[in-house]
Amino acid sequence: MTGPQDRSGQRPPVAPRQGADARRSTGHRPEGRRQDPAPQGTDRTYQGERDGRIQGGKSRNDRYRAQRDRAAEGARSFREPTPSRAVAAELLMDVLDDGRPLDDAIATHAGFHKLDPRARGHARMLVATVLRRKGEFDRLLATVMDRPAPEKAMHVLRLGIADLRVLNTPDHAAVDNAVCLAQAGGLGGLAGLVNAVLRRIAAEGDALAERHGISAVRDNLPRWLRASWEASYGVEATDAIAEVLLREPPIDICVAKPRDVATWAERLGGRAVGARTVRIERAEGGVDRLEGFADGAWWVQDLAATLPAMLLGDVRGKLVYDLCAAPGGKTAQLAAAGAVVTAVDRNPRRMMRLDENMARLGLTVTSVTADLLTWKPETLADAVLLDAPCSGTGTLRRRPDLAWSKRPDQVAELTALQEDLLTAAMAMVKPGGLVVYATCSLEAAEGEALVARALQRGLNAERVPLVADELPARMGMAVNALGELRTTPAMLADAGGMDGFFAVRLRRRADS
Repeated sequence: MTGPQDRSGQRPPVAPRQGADARRSTGHRPEGRRQDPAPQGTDRTYQGERDGRIQGGKSRNDRYRAQRDRAAEGARSFREPTPSRAVAAELLMDVLDDGRPLDDAIATHAGFHKLDPRARGHARMLVATVLRRKGEFDRLLATVMDRPAPEKAMHVLRLGIADLRVLNTPDHAAVDNAVCLAQAGGLGGLAGLVNAVLRRIAAEGDALAERHGISAVRDNLPRWLRASWEASYGVEATDAIAEVLLREPPIDICVAKPRDVATWAERLGGRAVGARTVRIERAEGGVDRLEGFADGAWWVQDLAATLPAMLLGDVRGKLVYDLCAAPGGKTAQLAAAGAVVTAVDRNPRRMMRLDENMARLGLTVTSVTADLLTWKPETLADAVLLDAPCSGTGTLRRRPDLAWSKRPDQVAELTALQEDLLTAAMAMVKPGGLVVYATCSLEAAEGEALVARALQRGLNAERVPLVADELPARMGMAVNALGELRTTPAMLADAGGMDGFFAVRLRRRADS
């Protein structure tokens, strides 16, 4: 005998568990069991009759309309979800299903930009919350579901849990919004499941998490990433990093003139941290609407990202090559400090953004679009700053999508490129000149281990150790035993943390 069917003729793929003694499921189907077909939820929208963006720019298809119409049958009429939740669900599809960077997905989502500023902020907060807590949410769902639903329905459930357990939405509103989202997304046959699962979690979420040992600190990092960090920093430090990653980070702006830091902190309602950074909690409507942005008084740059350029010391009047420069935060630092800067990057679109940023800031630099492995400058520089392409795992505070899009094999592939770029950078500086190699990664393979290996292999350079007094107050903890810079998100955790960066200062030896 077959099980119950929904109105579309398909068996619901998941059933919520009932009772305290329900057997725990791993979320995997038993071997040899045929997977039920899941025709629902293949459309790329959750917006019903609204003009939403569909993946690839395609219009809503007839099948979606038919699913929506079937979902509307019955006693309860179909209602549209809130626009911000519909957009959030579509962004999750872009990021988790298609592997797109969150920033790119937002930039190209027409529906997102049609929202008012408050709704845009809500949509982004919903997506970021799911990405920061996906491991925890999925473990919680596994305690009440025999197996996962189709991925489109899982996004609805994750958003519902974000509302219930993190964003403090009233239980009834969180559940009702999720049901509306499921119906609008052509998941009407699973609306009952969504309702039952979320009501169960609303009522028993804390007890379920405690019973099954679900931890926000321990469960929200991919296993390979946690293992990598524990090997480099230890379990306690990794837990401290993971705890910071759960929180929405503040906004850091770098002031063009360090003497004006206190002034801008007062004007923007923030506080001064570091040498030239003002930290603010939020920017209603976007940072481009804040005082001073249009005038070029400051630019957005994480506190940790300002540190590598400081390792070059006084750069006034010196020729400095800023490699992999776009979008230009470090370029601006160097130019504002009086350096003669040539900014180089291979990405034309990103270099256009760098040029736009320099124009807004009133800074003059030479920009070159070129592949660093083939670019041969006519003049050797006094100093070089190489912010190498990397896994970006140090930036998960601001880019939580990276935790779910990166793989350990990608890190291994990047290290070969990074070492080639470091060798190329060393050939661009005068003998005796400085090269600062930096990455926004927490992986030792892209930082400490890479530099040690390059020196062992005969890189024509020597370390110039950093000392704590060269860094802003409270930054001395970021200097390791070899005089290299290593920040983690857990540093200054009481003030909002910072990105994870590695940087080392090297001097080119005289050619033999």
